[in-house]
Amino acid sequence: MNNLKRLDPYEIRKDFPIFERKIRGKPLIYLDNAATTQKPRSVIESEKRFYEEINANIHRAVYTLSYEATVLYEEAHKKVADFIGAKSWREIVFTRNATESINLVAYGWGLRRLKEGDEVLLTIMEHHSNIVPWQMLRDLKGITLRFLDVDSEGRLDLDKLPNLLSEKTKLVSIIHASNVLGVINPVKYIINEAKKVGALVLVDAAQSIPHIPIDVGDLGCDFLVASGHKMLGPTGIGFLYGRSELLDSMDPFLYGGDMIETVTLDKATWNELPWKFEAGTPNIAGGIGLGVAIDYLNKIGLRNIAYMEKELLDHAFARFSDLPWIEVYGPKGDERIGVISFNIKGIHPHDIAGVLDEEGIAVRSGHHCAQPLMRRLGMDNAVRVSFYLYNTKEEVDRLVDVLREVKRVFGV
Repeated sequence: MNNLKRLDPYEIRKDFPIFERKIRGKPLIYLDNAATTQKPRSVIESEKRFYEEINANIHRAVYTLSYEATVLYEEAHKKVADFIGAKSWREIVFTRNATESINLVAYGWGLRRLKEGDEVLLTIMEHHSNIVPWQMLRDLKGITLRFLDVDSEGRLDLDKLPNLLSEKTKLVSIIHASNVLGVINPVKYIINEAKKVGALVLVDAAQSIPHIPIDVGDLGCDFLVASGHKMLGPTGIGFLYGRSELLDSMDPFLYGGDMIETVTLDKATWNELPWKFEAGTPNIAGGIGLGVAIDYLNKIGLRNIAYMEKELLDHAFARFSDLPWIEVYGPKGDERIGVISFNIKGIHPHDIAGVLDEEGIAVRSGHHCAQPLMRRLGMDNAVRVSFYLYNTKEEVDRLVDVLREVKRVFGV
């Protein structure tokens, strides 16, 4: 296993209080991790401790509570920076989520720097959060959006990439791992190709960062975004990584308290990084909780998580192969995260999810905020199961058993 440690999901589950809960008297089988992950006790207790023992604003005072809050909040930035290989913690801006981080780049960089005739390259598999902000800029600035297509199985069609990149391309904004298909995209290759035409690159790592190691220096990206709640952290906290020289040159996204250095009646000057982009009182407890989540992930090891997920995926694909009436989307042999989307002909995905819920199995059904990709693959909705470090092969087996029951109940 090349120094990999085999994880015991049953031991890991003991760290997650929610798995003590029953759903209609049945054990909770949580398979919606691509939407949000459950929280270990250490993360929950870190927020509780902040409000019970420290609660004070940061950067506002010299008294003990404020100092302690400031130190913990800044340490959380440092943990994120170390986690992704950033050169400095000042290249980490805390936001509400990956969505806000992309909007920060669209407004803070794109609104002032993009002009009519410039192009932004996306892919057809992007989450809506990485499409709509650029549509806004298209409507405001007259830029052109171009899209890299996928092949029939859902892989990016890299043969078409050279024809989409030119001196007009100012930004490539790309999802690292598909939240529908689980495919891990070759972002390092795409970044290298984008650099040849002088384009900046934003990587949406919301789905990949909980599952595989990421080093922004090795990737060579200019921006990277993620959401804390998908990586064992609290909701309402995420981050933007940006190269310091880019962040220094950008305009603030929000204006007000703490993002300023000086204010007169005539003008204002901006604070140093990253506070220039963190206006007002931030989600202090959430930021601290994100740092604790990273501590937990570091203790478990992302490579160990990836290995465990690969075993779960192999088991799931093997069990699904016994169900010929299920249509599974996306390539099965490629490197991927633990996400499987599927349909059963003649049964709406919401009905499938409803029956599964009756048995305590939580899955997602719908378009998964990726309607262009869904249409490209010839569907409107799908059922999605997504695994994480606390899931077991026995849960996969239970899922398959209930899917057989779904088919029987609906008579298809």
